[in-house]
Amino acid sequence: MADIQTQADSRTTGGRSGGSGGRGKTTISDNVVSTIAGIAIRETDGVHSVGRAASKALGTVTGQRSGASGARRAVKVEVGEKQAAIDVDIEVEYGIPIHELADRIRSNVTDAVETMTGLEVVEVNIVVFDVHIPGDDDADEDDEDKNSARVQ
Repeated sequence: MADIQTQADSRTTGGRSGGSGGRGKTTISDNVVSTIAGIAIRETDGVHSVGRAASKALGTVTGQRSGASGARRAVKVEVGEKQAAIDVDIEVEYGIPIHELADRIRSNVTDAVETMTGLEVVEVNIVVFDVHIPGDDDADEDDEDKNSARVQ
């Protein structure tokens, strides 16, 4: 978790270290950073899904859709006093240049986390674990229908 000391002049100096004139302490949970990063990743065009099958399946079992809570499970963060590092696994849309998508993700995540928390994002590590091919979901559903019809 990040602990940020608030100073009377922090807006003008950009400083976050505590001094004798401090007015209190703000603590930012790892879950908050994870949620912010997850939303920023999902909002990036070209990302089909965030997280591997296990985290997606957990969301299905618990009845949760792929929203902020799903993003939190799929995005791992390490938050220090002034910095954050983020790791994420994604599935990309077919045809999207992955190196360009990774740059856009890093930019979106960095902007969102730094703007909302004041923490410096030192790295965003991205693992592309799959490529989503349009129409594959339909084929999987057809296979499931056939299998379920055999075993009733």
